[in-house]
Amino acid sequence: MHDQLNRIFDFLKLAEKLKCELRHCDLSNGRRESVAEHVWRTSLMALVVAPHLNEKINLEKTLKMIIIHDIVEAICGDVPAFETDALVIKNKKIENEQLAISQIREMLNSPSGDEIFHLWYEFEEKETFEAKVANVLDKLEAQIQHNESDLSTWLPIEKMRVFYKLEELGEFDPFLKEFKNYIKQESIAKLEKGGCDIQSLHAEAQEYKAKLNSLT
Repeated sequence: MHDQLNRIFDFLKLAEKLKCELRHCDLSNGRRESVAEHVWRTSLMALVVAPHLNEKINLEKTLKMIIIHDIVEAICGDVPAFETDALVIKNKKIENEQLAISQIREMLNSPSGDEIFHLWYEFEEKETFEAKVANVLDKLEAQIQHNESDLSTWLPIEKMRVFYKLEELGEFDPFLKEFKNYIKQESIAKLEKGGCDIQSLHAEAQEYKAKLNSLT
């Protein structure tokens, strides 16, 4: 019993790092967002979106995946999504995170550690309906947060991602597709208000997407 309590506390101390680990995004008040804050609102999104999905979803399982999907960043740190467009960085990120989730499993050495391990892989493999939904909400929450941040904090690549990444999300479910389109239109409106040339951004995004596809 004492050994298991120590393992649980060690895990919780590790998880606290997600409160400190900052993402590449500002909040509406200009403060940098933490990984823990991103996970929290993604969980809320799952609660309010689940009743509208075309297929019945195991909400408990979905929430578990969302809650633990970034736990590896307590060890590896956060890597901005746009950086993983480069295959070398993406593959290194995958390798580091797989080592981290194995380390976390060993740290807990319990059924809960095994569950976290398998749920993390289910999220990454994106094969079950729950994993697909969790992945879409993870990315959409990030875009909502960008929309709430000052446009001056957006990098050029983040402006392009509105046109080459968002379009791929949520196509498997009517509500998620509509939800994605709503967020995308909000992003475009923000870019237009900021004086961005939408047609040029769209063209640049398609060229960039084609370049990425040629490398895979």
